[in-house]
Amino acid sequence: MTNNITALVTGANRGLGRRLAAELVARGAKVYAAARRPETIDLPGVVPIQLDITDPESVRRAAEIAGDVTVLVNNAGISTRANLLTGPIEDIRAEMDTHYFGTLAVTRAFVPVIERNGGGAILNVLSVLSWAHPPTSGAYAAAKAASWAMTDALRTELAPRGIHVAALHVGYMDTDMVSYIPADQKSDPAAVAEQAISGLLAGDAEILADDLSRRVKAQLSTANKAATTA
Repeated sequence: MTNNITALVTGANRGLGRRLAAELVARGAKVYAAARRPETIDLPGVVPIQLDITDPESVRRAAEIAGDVTVLVNNAGISTRANLLTGPIEDIRAEMDTHYFGTLAVTRAFVPVIERNGGGAILNVLSVLSWAHPPTSGAYAAAKAASWAMTDALRTELAPRGIHVAALHVGYMDTDMVSYIPADQKSDPAAVAEQAISGLLAGDAEILADDLSRRVKAQLSTANKAATTA
């Protein structure tokens, strides 16, 4: 099935995005590897493409160039580590512009492309912080929670149009974004990418890629039941 897929992965020049692109290539897919600076993409077997998800013109151009896409992987993200009360408002806005509005803009641009090509799938890279909201990462957590809600709404809206929408939830990974976290608290991004693509192709709605995400999601369900019966 994968060798009939043409995918576009945002933020594919490093970290999880690079691993997701590599996993798709290994499975036989054609892959557009998107980054703000495409010259930084060094992954063999991909088609580099310029894409700044916060720039409407850049998004429009990418959708025109990658007109054969059937799978969109919304991975691009930032982490300012801003809290909500004292963090720079510019950082808080940048989190939302990237994780929510940027992801939505790319999705809106590529939905007609995927639909025109006979349908396909979208994978949104979220986080365990979609559900757990520590104040030390308030801006990031709020943006990821908004992206989770967006993903759920899009799943319902796009299903009748032949486009499956999945969410990947994961905690800390061994990437540059969280280089300050001890290694024993981080997952292997290559293993996360393998789970993510396998889950997407299997039609899973949510892919929980580590024990932390599974534990927090289970606690969320328990909390909801307790609130309902209280």
